[in-house]
Amino acid sequence: MMALLQRVSEASVRVDGEVIGQIGHGLLVLLCAEKGDTEAVADKLLTKLLKLRIFGDEVGKMNRSVQDVGGGLLLVSQFTLAADVASGNRPSFTHAAAPEEGRRLYAHLVAQAQKAHPVVQTGRFAADMKVALVNDGPVTIPMRMTA
Repeated sequence: MMALLQRVSEASVRVDGEVIGQIGHGLLVLLCAEKGDTEAVADKLLTKLLKLRIFGDEVGKMNRSVQDVGGGLLLVSQFTLAADVASGNRPSFTHAAAPEEGRRLYAHLVAQAQKAHPVVQTGRFAADMKVALVNDGPVTIPMRMTA
């Protein structure tokens, strides 16, 4: 499972002009399930992103997690993270999980996040979303979890 974490001052997702998810200070997490991913892989990724120390402490050192600072999570599905651009000029998405499996794993991760963290917002799976953010730092970290 792949994720792109962005530490943000604020972030939101719109679908058809309507804000469907919005956070202040926290993490915008773009998520992509890949072929062969399982719920255990999603759980492992969630544990890591909740504990990853990428927020500043009192002296500005990245020493606090999103949980430590009480930040929000905005979880957005994005299958294009699995793009393979090794050959040709058109990305291939053959490594992405099938849509039904991607939806299931995304829903699982969201449900687990809502149990583990007080502020969780989401995008809408397979929707045409407009994502807006103010990247704080900027801090952008790619992650890939495997079994």
